[in-house]
Amino acid sequence: MTTYRCEACGEPFTLPASVRAKYPNWQPRLCLACRRRSKRGTAAAGDGSRPAAAASRPPEAAPEEDPQTGIFTDGACQGNPGPGGWGAVYVRDGRVIEERHGFEPATTNNRMEWTAMIAGLEMAPRDEPITVYSDSQLVVRTLNEWAKGWEARGWKRKDGPVMNLDLVQRAWALKQQLPLVRVAWVRGHATSRWNAYADELATSHFRKDA
Repeated sequence: MTTYRCEACGEPFTLPASVRAKYPNWQPRLCLACRRRSKRGTAAAGDGSRPAAAASRPPEAAPEEDPQTGIFTDGACQGNPGPGGWGAVYVRDGRVIEERHGFEPATTNNRMEWTAMIAGLEMAPRDEPITVYSDSQLVVRTLNEWAKGWEARGWKRKDGPVMNLDLVQRAWALKQQLPLVRVAWVRGHATSRWNAYADELATSHFRKDA
């Protein structure tokens, strides 16, 4: 069995045979533990996007929870609040169509999750069904369950203000314009190749500066 060495912690690790068979040319850079830790940290400011040809290598995923078509979004923050980043990737049949990412010097994890969702909705086609995925239950449940009622009450919750209202309203407005688009939760990182890809976009500056 091939042994790899994590670029972050320096520890050796292996991949399951099923993953190596599915991605025979993938050379992973981070162990699973460090990929999960990187979810919580990214530093530096600025925005950026890359063409599909510049996409990074696909992370490990569990096939049973690994959709190959959709828009995948993720956000990360170091310190929460602290420096943060977001990433979104539009994939069709396992091929990257478009990806976006950005960074903010002072933010929160939830704001980055919302910013990623907004970018994902902006990438969504208007004339065909597609699913936008997030591993944030807050974001998904807000758009699917709560936002309609909050809007009807003048953007107020029963037990307090709506947090990150500017981003919630923007995401909700975009979703209302996309009747064929579905927003769904996906289990993060270990089970979704493309959610992990979005996480790598969100944390790319953190890894580069490490």
